[in-house]
Amino acid sequence: MEFSEWYTNILKEAGLVDIRYNVKGFLVVLPWAMKTIKLIYDVYENELEKDGHAPIKFPVVIPETNLRAEKEHIKGFEGEVFWVTRAGFNELEERLVLRPTSETAMYPLFALWIKGKKDLPLKVYQSGEVWRYETKATRPFIRVREILWIETHDAFATKEEMMEQVKKDIMIAERVIQEKCGIPFMVFQRPQWDKFAGADNTYAADTIMPDGKVLQIATTHELGQNFSRVFDIKYMDDDGKKEFVWQTCYGPGISRIYAALISLFGDEKGLVLSFHFAPFQVVLVPVYKTDNKKKIDEYAEKVLSHLEGFRVYYDRSEKTPGFKYNYWEMKGVPIRIEIGEREVDSEKVVIVRRDNREKKSVGLKDLKVEVERCAEQMFLDMKNKARKRFDSLIHEAEKMDEVEKKLGFGGFVKVPFCSIEMDGKGCYEKIKERMHAEVRGIKFPEEEKPKNKKCVVCGKTAKHFVYLARQY
Repeated sequence: MEFSEWYTNILKEAGLVDIRYNVKGFLVVLPWAMKTIKLIYDVYENELEKDGHAPIKFPVVIPETNLRAEKEHIKGFEGEVFWVTRAGFNELEERLVLRPTSETAMYPLFALWIKGKKDLPLKVYQSGEVWRYETKATRPFIRVREILWIETHDAFATKEEMMEQVKKDIMIAERVIQEKCGIPFMVFQRPQWDKFAGADNTYAADTIMPDGKVLQIATTHELGQNFSRVFDIKYMDDDGKKEFVWQTCYGPGISRIYAALISLFGDEKGLVLSFHFAPFQVVLVPVYKTDNKKKIDEYAEKVLSHLEGFRVYYDRSEKTPGFKYNYWEMKGVPIRIEIGEREVDSEKVVIVRRDNREKKSVGLKDLKVEVERCAEQMFLDMKNKARKRFDSLIHEAEKMDEVEKKLGFGGFVKVPFCSIEMDGKGCYEKIKERMHAEVRGIKFPEEEKPKNKKCVVCGKTAKHFVYLARQY
């Protein structure tokens, strides 16, 4: 089955979304998906707070004057925003937009909050949604018009502190997305023609989906003093001189992280969820016969007492054991525990791992430890498998024909390239026109620069190795 078909089917069959809401690009996210999404939010918010970020909540609407204040920013977002023009029967005196991102909402207030060095660094984050008028074909969680995400907004006294935060943002992404979710990615400094509108530089994490296309799942932006100059965000230094602050913003895309989480680990039977992010971590399935239901239910209560602390569901429904096995495998529950008459008599259970369907008979006294061991090993196996596949999809090429061939394998193609500044945009446009691929940027931190290499497009001296890929 092609990935696109699998993805469409699993969204429906596993009860993740209902796409019948009658506004294109807006999803009804159903409980099975929302529970996992909340767990992702919890892990990310915890890491951000450990890094000194405080939670904050700003309005969802931004005045048009705020949005237009930074020229590059409005140029990048004006065609993507939802405009609010009326309230009740009245035309608004000033148009509002549903926030596409919150720089222009927050920074006028930063100017009021920051006065001296004692007010720095200022580090806040907001969890929720942003709205963008996505004009391409929408796809649930991957390309939508209402995006679940987190955004941080930070202000510092020096450029050095700003750049240190960019590195911290990437480390947080590594801890959450790679280490805890198991999703491999590579970080790129984006070309100047593909950076965040209003930033000096953008650094983005890209993963590779099962069809070989890349998906951007988090970005951090080096804003420099661009917004602080527009919104007059200054602090008084030790000499009594007023200086503009240096700023960063960071956007982990929770919608897309979830899309990658279900896509990279799923199989022909459905979802495969890791223990931490599964709504139910363990499902207990009784194998009833006509005369043993009471006996098994009583034993199940004893089994459940050994599983305290886990998210457990006891499936007492009248459906057959085979139906239940298939149903909970499709939902991706990591651990299944089966109990029949043989298990009651021997005071054991059968544990089944979702990923490889490995079965093991375990005594009650060892049950909790064995569930923890299985869960840990399962996640390690999932993560290693995903990393191995990711690494196998990084290719190299130095000729255009070779690039085109290797793009067909999926993933990234590393090539020598003339420049990621604006003077290299012409070469990018030729790649896009001929191969429908994007220049994702240079690996961050940058690898060794090319020696005696020519740009794969124009033949001029290559300044960088860049990575090309087809994207969502």
